[in-house]
Amino acid sequence: MKKFVVLYKSPKSAAEAIAEASPEEAEAGMKMWTDWAAKAGDGLVDFGTPLGAAKVMNGSSVSDGDATLGGYSIVQAEDLDAAVALMEGHPHFMSGEGAEIQVIETLEIPGM
Repeated sequence: MKKFVVLYKSPKSAAEAIAEASPEEAEAGMKMWTDWAAKAGDGLVDFGTPLGAAKVMNGSSVSDGDATLGGYSIVQAEDLDAAVALMEGHPHFMSGEGAEIQVIETLEIPGM
């Protein structure tokens, strides 16, 4: 099995979405995520977490990062297509127009 990093990008930051949600909306949203996790089964390695403020470093400066990168998960599957299939019907797509999921294969480090 290969591992994949799943990145969730939203039209607004996770902090904004959390702050704006009523307790009922937050509970309903978490239920959709836990239902997806149950459906993903053993394919879900790490549920992940929402992400907050970020800084970007390039070796000579530091600037504010992209706050719309809202969270991550780690999944495992036979190949990239199978990992993408785990994301079908994912509740993140209900985050609003422009919501995206990126599925990125992790590579083995040679000699490790």
